[in-house]
Amino acid sequence: MSHACPYVVICRFTHEASATPRGSASQLDWIKWKPFFTSSLPWGTYIWPGLQNTLKAAFFALIIALPLGALFGIGRLSDHRWVRMPAGVVVEFFRAIPVLLLMITANAAYSEYTTISSESRLLYAVVTGLVLYNASVLAEIVRAGIQSLPSGQTDAAKAIGMRKGQTMLYVLLPQSVTAMLPAIVSQLVVIVKDTALGGAVLSFPELLASVRPMAANYGANTIACFTIVALIYIVVNFALTSFASWLEGRLRRRKKSTGAVVGAGTAGGLETIGAPTLIVDDGRAV
Repeated sequence: MSHACPYVVICRFTHEASATPRGSASQLDWIKWKPFFTSSLPWGTYIWPGLQNTLKAAFFALIIALPLGALFGIGRLSDHRWVRMPAGVVVEFFRAIPVLLLMITANAAYSEYTTISSESRLLYAVVTGLVLYNASVLAEIVRAGIQSLPSGQTDAAKAIGMRKGQTMLYVLLPQSVTAMLPAIVSQLVVIVKDTALGGAVLSFPELLASVRPMAANYGANTIACFTIVALIYIVVNFALTSFASWLEGRLRRRKKSTGAVVGAGTAGGLETIGAPTLIVDDGRAV
């Protein structure tokens, strides 16, 4: 029984590799990019379903994390220690844990203690991790936005007899939205991008996870697949930031156009003309 010399085997492999046409190994050749421009199969089979899952996870995470973050942010500003301290502990705890670890823990918990199907469990785990982390970050954004307002707003609300809950709901929160909006949108962009962590570790079929099967089925055009997916992320996030800029400008213009004018009242006193009417619990119009 004869054995081939290792040197001969290496030389044979090197000769075969050098004999391969250089263009067939290039990721920049047109043949690698052609499927994305001449066929709808990669878009309909891989990219569009992945984008749908990405947007679905980001949407559910946002609509849950935003009110939850506002609740904890307001709780951190409470005068009651039994409200302020637990809210602070929850926010600092989940803000310090990596979102990927939260996703893995949530997936294991859903698998162990619930009867959720394996297909839905991945979405639940990704959304849970995103909600826990981003709600804690949004809580700090809300707290900082409210504290950035001048103290005269609170003093004016107290002067007309508004309680602290009414001051927060009708005065501080509406005015702080404009200041918080850029940071909130930046966090929304982070949510969209962090869905890729679920695809990388939990095999959640989001947009970035579609690259591997798409590259395997279209001639291993890895660079082309990653480039197309990166461009989609850029378009989606640019659309979000553009909408936020438009909304912020609209809110600022509305705030400037709602100025109140002080004039003479019917009883010989002073009253504001053109200001919105606020009804307090006791029935008085402010």
